[in-house]
Amino acid sequence: MPTRKGPRKGSLQFWPRKRVRKFLPRVNWDAISKDNAGTIKGFICYKAGMISGSVKDNTANSMTKGKKIAVPMTVLECPPMKIFSVRFYKNGNVVKDVLVKNLDKELKRKVKLPKKESGDITAVKQEYDDVQIIAYSIVKKLDIKKTPDLSEIGLYGTIEQKMNFIKDHLNKEIVISEVFKKGQLIDLRGLTTGKGFQGPVKRFGVTLRSHKSEKGVRGPGAHGSFHPRRITFRVPEAGQMGTFTRIVYNSKIFDLGNAKDKAELKGFKRFGDVKGDYILVNGSVQGPPKRQVIATRAIRETKLQLKKEYEFLKIMR
Repeated sequence: MPTRKGPRKGSLQFWPRKRVRKFLPRVNWDAISKDNAGTIKGFICYKAGMISGSVKDNTANSMTKGKKIAVPMTVLECPPMKIFSVRFYKNGNVVKDVLVKNLDKELKRKVKLPKKESGDITAVKQEYDDVQIIAYSIVKKLDIKKTPDLSEIGLYGTIEQKMNFIKDHLNKEIVISEVFKKGQLIDLRGLTTGKGFQGPVKRFGVTLRSHKSEKGVRGPGAHGSFHPRRITFRVPEAGQMGTFTRIVYNSKIFDLGNAKDKAELKGFKRFGDVKGDYILVNGSVQGPPKRQVIATRAIRETKLQLKKEYEFLKIMR
């Protein structure tokens, strides 16, 4: 038999492979620069689970054009968000962080507020070149948790357009339908499912050694040369697996709306019922149920995904 060969498992781009410190990842909002003045660049969602959906394929030159096909989908519940504070930037540095007045009383009991007092956002002088918001999700409308998630989110448009959006949405709810629309491509940033301490076979896909091997089977074999007297980071070793920040690129939104009186969106395992606003995206999303993810506009759209045209029909459960 020929020698079985395979490429190295585990990308060296992700290093070090250790557990992250926070659940909501950082986002380079400057990279998401497509103009859509009057709204924010991202939204906090929660993974409910996966389902199958029926769609009609209207893609040109597709082998299934005009036919009904079944597509795997992920349900993300997206409760409304509110502005927690406003950050003003100058040359890439934060020069002022203003807390919004009249925050929810429930929020004050769940989140440790900074000692600084709330200020007047409109009174800030023009000593900044960019402005972003700290938004929090209103999770009291869900049954999965009580403590809201906070994340810094960028805005589209000029400074004047950004400030107008902030003034119009102070102490008001921001809903998912203001940010995304049906058929749009989005990126989903979140954490993978944690698997704890795992060996090199499961962690990197190392091939099992022969049963006549001298010192074990489930290991990499040689760790390197005698000199230099160290083990490089390229050697697959045991360690933390999962709870890593990853991005799912170019997920298409099949459906977007409110789950009121929709029996198909009830009874998700380890999540429960979807009660509020939701989006259906194609394929899978990293993480277990209840995992928070940040949805943003697609940063690198591909022609393959853009040309796909699916007409959503119904949920198959």
